[in-house]
Amino acid sequence: MKDIQNQRDYRNIPIDKVGIKNLQYPITVLDRKNGFQHTVASINMYVDLPHKYKGTHMSRFVEMLHLFRPEVSLKKISVILEEMKKHLNAASAQIEVTFPYFIEKQSPVSNSSGLMDYQCAFLGTSDPTGKTDLVSVVMVPISSVCPCSKEISDGGAHNQRGLVSLSTRFHKFIWIEDMIELVESSASCEVYSVLKRVDEKHVTEKGFSNPKFVEDIVRDIAKKLKKDSNITWFSVNAENFESIHNHSAYASITDHNS
Repeated sequence: MKDIQNQRDYRNIPIDKVGIKNLQYPITVLDRKNGFQHTVASINMYVDLPHKYKGTHMSRFVEMLHLFRPEVSLKKISVILEEMKKHLNAASAQIEVTFPYFIEKQSPVSNSSGLMDYQCAFLGTSDPTGKTDLVSVVMVPISSVCPCSKEISDGGAHNQRGLVSLSTRFHKFIWIEDMIELVESSASCEVYSVLKRVDEKHVTEKGFSNPKFVEDIVRDIAKKLKKDSNITWFSVNAENFESIHNHSAYASITDHNS
């Protein structure tokens, strides 16, 4: 049968990225407590397309994943990228694997168990020289209490739930759990899926005794990451969904010195 994708294109315009988006696919992620965890990812895969080709072979992207099933994990990203370049005759390749990750978490006083879900991602690229770049991403819900509100109020202070996104590059493998715990320990208080009344009292008082702006949160996270010799680069941002304003508060730090 005629291969339309491989036919010559005469517009002389290369394409930076061509591929598939939002493919739902089962993957295996390393789990610090249980060894591994099965989850379902949303996957984007791209390669470059030289000016002379009319198109790429979209079905081959899915075939690449099937070859590695169920080992579509962080440690396999580099191999998948090289196979994408090989089978699609491309100079560069990119993959984005976004997935929910579940951690069983106990409430602070009653020790009631519940599952917390965190959105995570593995981002990988391979350039024409074969250099691979890997980035791990965690998105962590947190709680914050406003220091200014506490200072100026006769009683109480406004608090809100926030979301911290942390992206890291590293020398050696890092656990998702380690990055999540680093973020949670930098907030006014952690967020839980199950809280009894004694737990609610605890987290309310803990947050009130540990007020933080979004600026404090990202700075505290950055300070910890800068002390970790395994982290070669990071980008962190925090967004508070303000309880008394019709807007969010936001802060971001990217490490440009690594």
